[in-house]
Amino acid sequence: MKESIFHRLYDYYHQDVFQFLVYLVKDRLVAEDLSHEVYVRVLKSYDRFQGKSSEKTWLFAIAKNVAIDYFRKNSVRASRSLQFFDWEKEQLVSPTKSPEAFTELNDELKQLLEALEKCTGDQQMVIILRYFQELSIAETAAVLNWTEGKVKTTQYRAIKQLRELLSHHKEAKPHES
Repeated sequence: MKESIFHRLYDYYHQDVFQFLVYLVKDRLVAEDLSHEVYVRVLKSYDRFQGKSSEKTWLFAIAKNVAIDYFRKNSVRASRSLQFFDWEKEQLVSPTKSPEAFTELNDELKQLLEALEKCTGDQQMVIILRYFQELSIAETAAVLNWTEGKVKTTQYRAIKQLRELLSHHKEAKPHES
């Protein structure tokens, strides 16, 4: 029974979870490893899933936690000390600059992803969940274990910062005739 539920979840949501992790860690191989970790955690904890949120929301919450663990481990390794990773204020820094597919993206999307890297971890999560994964404000709040108000405020600040960053990029770029 548990195995069939696992396979259904994997078949239905794997691509979304994988894509979410690629946006966060900017490395397809790392994202693949992390997505496997997500499903290991799903298998271990499905008995405790209470259905208070959708399965998709629950999976993204697990994926978010797996990504946070990954960044914490890298942060600790990089500093060689046990520092606290401040998810709300620090930027997510992955070992590689961007997904492999980054080179194939159009210029506007490249600029958006580059600007998104300059946002805080909270802002990145909200933008990725709301606009790349198309979750509602309520679903995003459930994934992040926040209030809907915090999601809205973070989204507002992220969009404001992205607009500023993108407008500076356009001003710095010479105009084509």
